[in-house]
Amino acid sequence: MIDTYTRYRIVDPLLFYQTVGSEDAIRMRLTSMVSSSLRQVVGKVPLSALLSVQRAEIMHRIRDDVRGAAKPFGIDVVDTRIRRADLPTQNSEAIYARMNSERQQQAALYRGEGSQAAQTVHANADREVTVILAEAQRDAQTLRGEGDATATAIYAKAYGQDADFFAFYRSLEAYRDALAGHNTTFVLSPDSSFFRFFNVQPGTAAPAAPASTPAPH
Repeated sequence: MIDTYTRYRIVDPLLFYQTVGSEDAIRMRLTSMVSSSLRQVVGKVPLSALLSVQRAEIMHRIRDDVRGAAKPFGIDVVDTRIRRADLPTQNSEAIYARMNSERQQQAALYRGEGSQAAQTVHANADREVTVILAEAQRDAQTLRGEGDATATAIYAKAYGQDADFFAFYRSLEAYRDALAGHNTTFVLSPDSSFFRFFNVQPGTAAPAAPASTPAPH
């Protein structure tokens, strides 16, 4: 769909009058000549050429063709210009639909690549978390074992220095842990080994715990 305009001047009035007779008639002749030249010239170039720097060259070719065809009528075609060049509506809609489809396919491709990259990042992060947690648990178990070994060594050393005091201290810890609750109730015999330090008179040693009863912890 091409819209054009043409400028001309009458250079031979007598020839002009003898061949066409009026300006209305020459306008009809020029319209036909321009249309024919457009089909021949524009039909050989792509639409993109009409929207580029080649447009001026195309218009000059059309002007020269029309000038040669109009010379026998006593006129000189000064210029021919293309004001607008558009595709028909159906063609434009088809092109826009194809462009939209291509963009959607490209967007889907980008989304797929982004989703794959995100899954890779998440997988790497989960793997790193698993490794870090495993190393942390390993270090925690090592430190816990070292702490238990140190505590055992300290208890053994304390017991070796003063067995009676160690037994007394451990019993106090047992009393504190067992009687910490506000509503704790015990039903025990007064002479139970659990309370053997309550029955000790000042200046006397605590009775040894029975062999069958483990020392309180």
